[in-house]
Amino acid sequence: MHRSFSLIADKWTLLIIMSLLQGTKRNSEIQRQVQGITPKMLAQTLKTLLKYGMVDRKVFPEVPPRVEYTLTEFGRSLSEPLSLLFDWSLDWEDELNKIYSKKKRRK
Repeated sequence: MHRSFSLIADKWTLLIIMSLLQGTKRNSEIQRQVQGITPKMLAQTLKTLLKYGMVDRKVFPEVPPRVEYTLTEFGRSLSEPLSLLFDWSLDWEDELNKIYSKKKRRK
C-alpha cells in the first residue's frame, strides 16, 4: 500500500493523470491544464509515470517532433478511485476551503 501512495501522492502526479484521463495530450496541453506546474516538473513527472508504466509516450517523426502522452491500462485503472476522490472533494469543498484559509492566516 505504501508503494501505491508514494507513486501517486505527490503534488503533480494526480493532476497530470486527471488531465490524461480526458484523453491523449501533448506536453503543452497538459502544461496549460495543470496550472502552476513548471516545464521541468512536468517533464520529471511524465518521466516517472512512463517508468512505472502508467503513461505511454508516442513520438511522431515530424519537424518539429510531435510527442503525445496517453494513459496505459494501468494508468486508466485510477479512473474510478480518482472519481471518488474528486466527488469527495466537491462534497467537502466548503470545509476544505475553511481549513486552507485558516492555514494561510497563520503564516
